[in-house]
Amino acid sequence: MAENIAYVRHTFLPAETAPLADSTVIGWARKNLFSSLSNGVLTVLALSFILWYLPGVIDWLFLSAQWTGTDRTFCSTVAQGGIQPDGWSGACWAYVGDKFQQFMIGSYPRGEAWRPYLLAALFAILLVPMLIPSVPRKGLNALLLLVALPIVGYFLLLGGVFGLRHVETSLWGGLMVTLIISFIGITVSLPFGILLALGRRSKMPIVKTFCVVFIELIRGVPLITVLFMASVLLPFFMEPGNTIDKFLRALVGVSIFASAYMAEVIRGGLQAIPKGQSEGADSLGLNYFQKMTLIILPQAIKLVIPGIVNTFIGMFKDTSLVSIINMFDLLGIVKVSFGDAKWLSPVTPLSGLVFAGFIFWLFCFGMSRYSGFMERLLDKGHKR
Repeated sequence: MAENIAYVRHTFLPAETAPLADSTVIGWARKNLFSSLSNGVLTVLALSFILWYLPGVIDWLFLSAQWTGTDRTFCSTVAQGGIQPDGWSGACWAYVGDKFQQFMIGSYPRGEAWRPYLLAALFAILLVPMLIPSVPRKGLNALLLLVALPIVGYFLLLGGVFGLRHVETSLWGGLMVTLIISFIGITVSLPFGILLALGRRSKMPIVKTFCVVFIELIRGVPLITVLFMASVLLPFFMEPGNTIDKFLRALVGVSIFASAYMAEVIRGGLQAIPKGQSEGADSLGLNYFQKMTLIILPQAIKLVIPGIVNTFIGMFKDTSLVSIINMFDLLGIVKVSFGDAKWLSPVTPLSGLVFAGFIFWLFCFGMSRYSGFMERLLDKGHKR
């Protein structure tokens, strides 16, 4: 007897259009901004706040701002000895433009400015392919970026070899110092943080005790204390006549501080891995190194990407604390420029701080967005 398949449909139904409520601006706003009474009230308050302050902010930043000029008279009112009408208030971007090179490289000799700019170009050339997953030869790229570039940068910036003029680290400053300290801190803190996290979970008492004491001691004091100890107290424990460059002290202080925090982030990821993963690796006959590098650590690091990037962002912003040992990062060099009588006016300090804040935000926002991209790229096991 033939089977009756008259009820089976052989063609797909035509696609229906999206509901009107979701396909229009009004429908989107009703769903996302006014879905309830409380959401509607908060939306109205937020929009009122934006509409109240945004025009003034835009006017100060762009419309009434002074974009060109050679001294403070361009950013001062007539009553203050300048050319602007009384009551004028706007950003002084002419001051930022005049001080831009100082904000980038500090007091680095202007005739040698090509050296930090060349290093910055090499850094960008190596970093961009490292961040793009589809670019091949990541091992070689990492070797050049994390090992070769710091060595080249050391000789290129410090000089004294290959006919390059020697430039003391006390002349370094600006965004260059911020990026160098952040880059070295990130490069050092991640592997050392992994080692400390593994050591804290070790079954060897001496190793575990050392790691626990180190982590808790460093995490128990603020970074400014670590920098102060590295700069002021360390020379007392050295033989007379021997000293350590203060920039190197800052690098060491920031690196060990970030390593302690990174260790706890990595340890959180290790604890989140089910015990069955380790047992499965043992059943395959893998040794401890193979188990950690091939099975456990890749999963743990993937889980704690937000925490890792959060530590990197915090470290990037904390570089401003190196001013305590007379090393001036971007924020420090901006604050030093406030004393220049050539640009002394009521609006120049705020203009400089807004510029520095924007640069910090730009780098931190970039790290945050890339972190989100990597999370989505690696989130394979939780997708349906």
